[in-house]
Amino acid sequence: MIGVSKLLCGVPGPGDYLRYDNNVHRRPVVVWNCTQRCNLHCIHCYAESQDRDYPGEFTTAEGLALIDSLAGYGVPVLLFSGGEPFVRPDLLTLVEHAVGRGLRTVISTNGTLITREVAGRLKETGITYVGVSLDGPPSIHDHFRGAQGAFEASLAGIRNCRQAGLRVGVRTTLTRYNARALGDIFDVVEQEGIPRLCFYHLVYAGRGTRIREATLAPEQTRQAVDFIFQHTAELHHRGHPVEVLTVDNHADAPYLYLRVKEQRPERAAQTYGLLRLNGGNSSGVGIGDIDSQGRVHADQFWRHYTFGNVRERPFSEIWEDTSDPLLAGLKDRRTLLKGRCARCQWLDLCGGNFRVRAEAVHGDVWAPDPACYLTDAEIGVA
Repeated sequence: MIGVSKLLCGVPGPGDYLRYDNNVHRRPVVVWNCTQRCNLHCIHCYAESQDRDYPGEFTTAEGLALIDSLAGYGVPVLLFSGGEPFVRPDLLTLVEHAVGRGLRTVISTNGTLITREVAGRLKETGITYVGVSLDGPPSIHDHFRGAQGAFEASLAGIRNCRQAGLRVGVRTTLTRYNARALGDIFDVVEQEGIPRLCFYHLVYAGRGTRIREATLAPEQTRQAVDFIFQHTAELHHRGHPVEVLTVDNHADAPYLYLRVKEQRPERAAQTYGLLRLNGGNSSGVGIGDIDSQGRVHADQFWRHYTFGNVRERPFSEIWEDTSDPLLAGLKDRRTLLKGRCARCQWLDLCGGNFRVRAEAVHGDVWAPDPACYLTDAEIGVA
């Protein structure tokens, strides 16, 4: 995650300690896809979720035990994802237990199932944050989600969270379908008083592989990121200190640094230092994933490759076992990277970007990330 608002505007965010500390060994943030079932059918779903039962998902008792294990390992954040987490009838029980074990607990949801009653009960659990997906105005969002009326239902969920006093944010995936509608997203965030906005670059996983043609071309990506930078600054100038982040394309880090160096040179050294601490992509290092069957992955997009199963070994043991070549490689990837990524002068800021995207396009985990939009001259290999 690239903290645009922090690095451009100097506004701190609640998760800064995860991105900009100087710890030598950090436990990973863990995404738990607590169910694969979903009430929607999103065109870019990395889990290829459907509205049906998936046999073998964790029971409540297994979920509570998993949370205990993660807390014992010292995991700083547990993110409940799916599918759609709220289709689990025991979700609030699991969330409350995670909070009680001292985990910073967050939920990624489509928001459509968050009624006023659910929001009120969720507030009582002590959860830290709820992220709701909105991908544009109603027509675009409903197309993304495969359901008429999905936008209004998601917005109602956001409003219910706000009324209950929950910290809630918007999550938007950047594609050609919505690149011209980013202003609509900023408008919703400002009008609704939403304190956080995350823009996700498309990752080729699950159903996301089928819409790869919807990926923004390099110049389109630059335009979208420029728009995000500009509107973040404008929001703050107008007195709306929204926390804005970009996710899943770590070329954003050097691109932001170059912007700061040109426009705010007095902030350049500090910005570079913070981005270096962040380190860019941390799949298999600073983030890990457990799917609904207990399989452990480098992140939520690596569902085709597993390091082990928490039903057989604790997550901590799996995560520390570098006998797996992919896990070992991700934890020490610099010598394995190829092409532009290997020679890039911004490797300390980017971390080699997304390996799963490189594999999807080139069939090689260590090949250059095809979503990098920086020129050869900008990365120092011209």
